[in-house]
Amino acid sequence: MAEKELPAHLIGGNFLFTDTKPELVFTPEDLGSDEREMAATAEKFMDKEVFPQLEALEHREEGLARKVFTQACEIGLLGLEVPEQYGGLGVGKVAAIGVAEQLSRLAGFGITCGAHSGIGTGPITFFGNDAQKAKYLPKLASGEWMAAYCLSEAGSGSDALGMKTKAVLSPDGKHYILNGAKMWITNAAWADVFVIFAKVDGEHVTAFIVEKTFPGVSTGREEHKLGLKTSSTRRVILEDTPVPVENVLGEVGKGAYIAFNILNLGRFSLGAGTMGGAKDMLRTAVKYAGERQQFGKPLVSFGLIQHKLGEMAARIYAIESALYRTARQMDDVKATGELVTTIKPGYFRAIEEFALECSAVKVAGSEILTFVADEALQIHGGYGFTEEFAPARATRDARINRIFEGTNEINRLFIPTNLLRRAAKGKLALMAAAMAAFAEAQKEPPAEKAGDDLATAQFLLGRAKKAVLLLFGGAHQKFGDKLIHEQEVLAVLSDLCIDLFLGESAVLRALKARARGGAAAAVHADLALTWVNDSVARMENRARDAIAHMATGDELKLQLGLARKMLRWTPLDTVAMRRRLAARLHAVGSYPALLAAK
Repeated sequence: MAEKELPAHLIGGNFLFTDTKPELVFTPEDLGSDEREMAATAEKFMDKEVFPQLEALEHREEGLARKVFTQACEIGLLGLEVPEQYGGLGVGKVAAIGVAEQLSRLAGFGITCGAHSGIGTGPITFFGNDAQKAKYLPKLASGEWMAAYCLSEAGSGSDALGMKTKAVLSPDGKHYILNGAKMWITNAAWADVFVIFAKVDGEHVTAFIVEKTFPGVSTGREEHKLGLKTSSTRRVILEDTPVPVENVLGEVGKGAYIAFNILNLGRFSLGAGTMGGAKDMLRTAVKYAGERQQFGKPLVSFGLIQHKLGEMAARIYAIESALYRTARQMDDVKATGELVTTIKPGYFRAIEEFALECSAVKVAGSEILTFVADEALQIHGGYGFTEEFAPARATRDARINRIFEGTNEINRLFIPTNLLRRAAKGKLALMAAAMAAFAEAQKEPPAEKAGDDLATAQFLLGRAKKAVLLLFGGAHQKFGDKLIHEQEVLAVLSDLCIDLFLGESAVLRALKARARGGAAAAVHADLALTWVNDSVARMENRARDAIAHMATGDELKLQLGLARKMLRWTPLDTVAMRRRLAARLHAVGSYPALLAAK
């Protein structure tokens, strides 16, 4: 069955090839009252039920994490995307973001919840047959059962398909007998249901629904982790475990397809969670900087502290803009009812369509949270290095996000290869666009719009897309099919795509805010322009790295000149922008309030 043609802004990766109008981009300002209420409910739950028990949760007091988890389920926080007929709320990605970011204010608890409701329950929601959904989803949505996702093994982390866990059909044909061990499994100690990937006959990767009560299922000791102390992480061991044939998820041999598409969803959810952690750390840093006195003045009055606060806010704004944009795109494609029938039963095309964007927000979100947590610790000075203050825990907890759901290195390789694969399938005209970009680069670009910094930024991002396409074309011409082995070049292309996607999302959001009117529009502009101004230098430097590897002599000079031309930008006064942002943060106390009408 041929896939239907979608509108340009709903085609994954198409942001690189087209310009999107601001009105087509969903932003947090567009959230409805129901979606805001869900996030507010999650916030109240965290403040009332979770943070008062922080120390006990961090020390894994027996039964406490499972108790709090069940409470979250009872008020509907962990069954958001489960269809209503199975006891969930049946909402989409947009509604789920606000809940995910609130739960992730305590990273370990957020990971417990995310591993259950996302990668744990998601495979059954999207790939389960009617009988499997009816049996498992009501118990998972209610919190009666907890789920876990089991893919990684001791010898196959990034190389997930190198798994050794095997499944062999029993002589009577009623069960598959599983043997193997899965590593680093979140919720392992508490889970009732495991989605486990194994190779049937040592060859065909297949997903299985395995209950903890099945014979031969056990877990190893609790891992002694750097962070995420609130969560459980153990090995899951299978010793001659009989799994009914009706517990095969999807089809035999289609497990890799399930695994990687569920990881797409996991990457998106992880991005949402990192945003919540970053907002919480910015609020903590603003509060401390306003209270702490040095040299007779509050820290927030010093320029370098203002720089940190303003930069933290700008980065959060960029990832938030990209997350909500992607969430609505996924919801809109899902709403079309468009299915991919590569695997039976078919599943919503939205999962696969925005794989690139999911990787982009995962990489960017994890690195932005790392930056924000580190800067919050720095603002706290010596106190930040002690466990009595939140930045110490946040810094430890943040580190895993660059490894979770595929390392950032794997995701950086995935983004450009995803574009290349989609181009090879005729879904994106990558090489034709690269040739057109080269022809356009020979011409003198039109003049920028004087006096309108947002319009100038939008104009720059349009040219930056051409620069990325030029690099794709040059890399393909130089390396051909061997480009997939040039990991450093792929990483450059990935970084440029990420900066572009976040930058364009931020600028479109700021333009939409300006069209809406109100005093907060100026704050939106400062946040978006701070990101774009700094990203231009990053993009040019990264492009130079790749070009120097791809060309020599006159060709090197030509390509460097074209990249410089396409990324030409007059620097803005971001010192003043960050000072304004810091002053407003000091006045209102938090990132969400930063964007509220004055």
